[in-house]
Amino acid sequence: MKPKRKMSSMERREERTGFLFLLPSFIGFLVFILIPVVWGLLLSFFDYNGFKTPKFVGLGNFVKLFQDQYFYISLKNNLFYMVVSVFFTLLFGLILAVFLNQPLKGRGIFKTVLFFPQLTSSIAFGMIFAILFTSRGPINGVLRNLGMMNPPKWLTDSQWVMLTITITAIIKNTGYYMILFLAGLQSVSEDLYEAAALDGANSFQKFRYITWPMITPTVFLSTILCVINSFKVFDLVSQMTDGGPANSSNVLVYRIYTEAFKFSKFGYASAYAVILFAIVMVITLIQFRGQKKWVNY
Repeated sequence: MKPKRKMSSMERREERTGFLFLLPSFIGFLVFILIPVVWGLLLSFFDYNGFKTPKFVGLGNFVKLFQDQYFYISLKNNLFYMVVSVFFTLLFGLILAVFLNQPLKGRGIFKTVLFFPQLTSSIAFGMIFAILFTSRGPINGVLRNLGMMNPPKWLTDSQWVMLTITITAIIKNTGYYMILFLAGLQSVSEDLYEAAALDGANSFQKFRYITWPMITPTVFLSTILCVINSFKVFDLVSQMTDGGPANSSNVLVYRIYTEAFKFSKFGYASAYAVILFAIVMVITLIQFRGQKKWVNY
């Protein structure tokens, strides 16, 4: 067995320099991610209102949570929001990316305009669309002009409110995923399309057998990001409806905020957060397990 070679002074200095570069990221991860996650997990087993001494209740918060009707309302709304927003955001993002990947005049302007909502503050964006979706707002004005005498009461009707928030989120987020898809499309070699054209392939066949298999890694990444972000929705709900009407637009993150900062039930809110983390983790693991069947690397 060869004796371990001693590091030179220059190598040790380079190693220390590398650790120093990593130190800020490690401290940030420790302070802003690891410690809060561990603290939230521990707090979920206590009854704590921010003032009194925490009281250990074991699984009491979780038992109470699964008997709470607001949990099921929030979960149902979150699942609806996830399914609809993820599907249509990715669909419209892909369609726009395919369109803008063509040699069109002014496509840079189109990309800027379509991406602009992503740069806008969610609070400001939600405020604008809350005005647009009022009963006497511009959208209902157009619908009345088209002959609809009783247009939907978008944000004040419990049957329409989640769809309204979801539509707003789709409009805001589509541009971001369009850019991701556009990057994936531009990485596909033109030689493949030229070879397919020589074999007589039409546009649909080129997309089906060349474009789609080549961009599946981008589709997979976009799906993961979109699903995770769908469970983080809070700002649009807070700005547009404040969870109403009659809690019909409650989602899990908004419910965590309500329990923690309106009712001062920090332990109970932490139990909500743990369940939310578990749901996102399970969905993400299912997606990772499924990637082997349809993602081409």
